[in-house]
Amino acid sequence: MVTQKWKKRPLIISGPCSAETEEQVLVTAQRLAKTGKVDMLRAGIWKPRTKPGMFEGIGAKGLPWLQQAKKLTGLPTTVEVATGKQVQDALTFDVDVLWIGARTTVNPFSVQEVADALRGVDVPVMIKNPINPDLELWTGAIERIQKAGMKQFGMIHRGFRNYGNTEFRNAPMWHLPIEMKRRFPEMILICNPSHICGNRHMLQSVAQKSIDLD
Repeated sequence: MVTQKWKKRPLIISGPCSAETEEQVLVTAQRLAKTGKVDMLRAGIWKPRTKPGMFEGIGAKGLPWLQQAKKLTGLPTTVEVATGKQVQDALTFDVDVLWIGARTTVNPFSVQEVADALRGVDVPVMIKNPINPDLELWTGAIERIQKAGMKQFGMIHRGFRNYGNTEFRNAPMWHLPIEMKRRFPEMILICNPSHICGNRHMLQSVAQKSIDLD
């Protein structure tokens, strides 16, 4: 499970979904820090996309930006990783927390590659639910990280993809994270309302719902 200092309620992680320029990352980080409400900075460096030709992130070029944002604000940083090389690059630039994204969680081979790269490393890892509502895949990803010897890890609920139009970008299916919390009662479970909503006007209600269920 993730260490005690990450168990603050509510734990606020904020930042650009995609890091695009150094100015964007640094200005955003400083504005967030000034609110006094943010506990951790995030920015997407590597962005897995559904179709080729779409922007797939700035890559390792953005890691020094996050490192500088950390120096300017004193806030810890977190990024998504999907390969062993990305794990190594992130740790080289002192990223504090790594997370495994929904598109990676769905692929046991990818999770195992990340787990292998983490052996012997003491860094918190947060594991998102897979895109599809399959708790065994989510559980399997957690177990792979456990077997790599990791001591600090937790879960992220970011909703599940439904076919067709719904009121949510990714349906929360609250009963599924509740079941995961039943399976892993000592593990931290946080909610990513942005990915669930896909809009601003529902963020507050979804965030409050997750807090009420905690």
